[in-house]
Formats: sequence, structure tokens, C-alpha cells
Amino acid sequence: MQYRRLGKTGWNVSAISLGCWGIGGQWGPVAEDEALRTMQAAIDAGINLFDTADAYGPSTSEELVGKALKGRRDDVYVATKVGNFGRRQHSPLAYDTPHHVYLCCDASLGRMKMDHIDLYQCHIGDLRDPSIFLEAFDRLVERGKVRAYGISTNSVDVARAFNRDGKCAAVQLNYSLVNPGAGRDLLPWCAENDVGTLIRGPIAQGVLAGKFTPESRFDDAVRIGWNEGPAHEQFLERLAYVEQIRFLDRPGRSLVQAALEWVLANPAVTCAIPGAKNVDQARSNAAAADIALTTEELDRLRALTPGLAA
Repeated sequence: MQYRRLGKTGWNVSAISLGCWGIGGQWGPVAEDEALRTMQAAIDAGINLFDTADAYGPSTSEELVGKALKGRRDDVYVATKVGNFGRRQHSPLAYDTPHHVYLCCDASLGRMKMDHIDLYQCHIGDLRDPSIFLEAFDRLVERGKVRAYGISTNSVDVARAFNRDGKCAAVQLNYSLVNPGAGRDLLPWCAENDVGTLIRGPIAQGVLAGKFTPESRFDDAVRIGWNEGPAHEQFLERLAYVEQIRFLDRPGRSLVQAALEWVLANPAVTCAIPGAKNVDQARSNAAAADIALTTEELDRLRALTPGLAA
């Protein structure tokens, strides 16, 4: 496993870390014992950052992270998020007072049975005014409940506003072979401002695994919208792209690993946070940190996708 500095925190985090949305059950059921084994296997493979959120499940993901890290808390940086709790259930908090953030922080700490959160992230990607969150996060740092904070967004303007006092430690953003736009603006901004980056969606919610077909149908809460309309058309376009990059899938390296390697090839990337729903996936993802795409492979990818930054 390789480790990279997470911006101004100075923490050395694993280049492949663990996204814990999937274990919350919104991508389909995951048995608790399998989820716990998966997280333990991730730690054993060298992964030292877990990313979750109070909205994942909701609550279930944080609860499982807490159970998995019992007795191993010092082995892992824990990142969680605030701002979307109850949104999928059509009953979000207003977040018009810092007290909503304090309430959610205490709830997350209680679910995970921890006394502090290493990285606390605002989960509202189109946040217009960061004042409430920045006030709350600064106070939580003073109280020792949070060590550093950031935001999950793909907007340079939102990230810039959140970093107005120079304290934004990290930005979590969507970046992959089929969604490379952040490589042209947000990632360079993060590098220039010493802001660490957590890459969500590095395998495009499973598309870059190369296992879906045009006939694939989804019933999980996240991807059910892919079954029809504009989202289905985008799904089909991405499948066509996957067929063009199957040359990356070779003995000793899967297509998923190649997609992760491409993300890590960008020097502005601190870590990718793919999900894993079983032990084999966790180990395979972790192994991608120790392999690199060749110059020839990177050149072929650029030729396939005009404007691709890698």
C-alpha cells in the first residue's frame, strides 16, 4: 500500500481507502457479519481511512464502522459527513443554525461509539453560504470532537468559499474515467491550495467493473433511476465506453483496478474511496495502489477520451 499526505492535515492516508456507503445497505443488502469482515480485511490490507456519512443507511453505515473499529480505532482515520441526514426520506434538517450540526455530530459519535471524528465533511455539494457549517466546525474542533474538516462537492466555487479562512482540509469529489471533469478545474485548485482530495465514484458506481450489460436492471435505492430516461441513456453511453477500454483488463489486473490506477495517476489525488461489500473486493481494491498504468495505456486512454486529463 502507498500512502499520501492529506493536504494541510499532514496525515499519511492510504491511497486506496474505504468508502462505506455500500455497507449501509442502500446499494442492496449486506449481512452485518460480512460487512464487519470486509472492514477488518481492509485494515489488514493497509487501508487506514474509512469514509462514511450519517445519511448512509441512514445511520447503519456509521454503526457498522463503529463495530468494526472496536479495539482498532487508532489504526484508522475516520471521515464522516453531515448535511444529508433524512434527505432521501424527504425530511432533512434545515441546517440554518450551528446547533443542527452539533446535534448530528453528537449522534454520529454516539453511533460509532467514538470520542472524536478525524475528518468531518459538509455533505451539501451545492452549499451557497458556508457560514453555518464553518462556525459549527470551528467550534467542534475547539471542543476536540473533530480534528479537521472539509466538504463534499464538485464545484470549485463552493470549495473556494468553504476554504475562505484557509482551514478546509479536504474536498471529496466525484472523479473517474467516465466522469473526468474535475481533473480540469477542481483537482488543480485543490493542489494549489494544499487541500487533500478523497475521490468518490472512482469506478462509477460499478460501471467500470465491466460486468453490466444493456439489459442490466437495478432495484437498489441509489441506481434504480438508471432503468429509464436520461439516466438510462447515460448508463448505455458509459457501457459503450467500457467496451473501448477492455484492453486494460489483463491477467494480474482487473478492470476495476485499472480504473483505480487511473485515478491515482493524477498527482492532485490523495486517495480513492471505492466501496467494498465483501472481503475479496476490499483486498482487490487495496492491491490497486501497488500497480500503475503504463505510459502507453495512459496515452491510449487520452486518445479515446478527448480532453481527458491523467
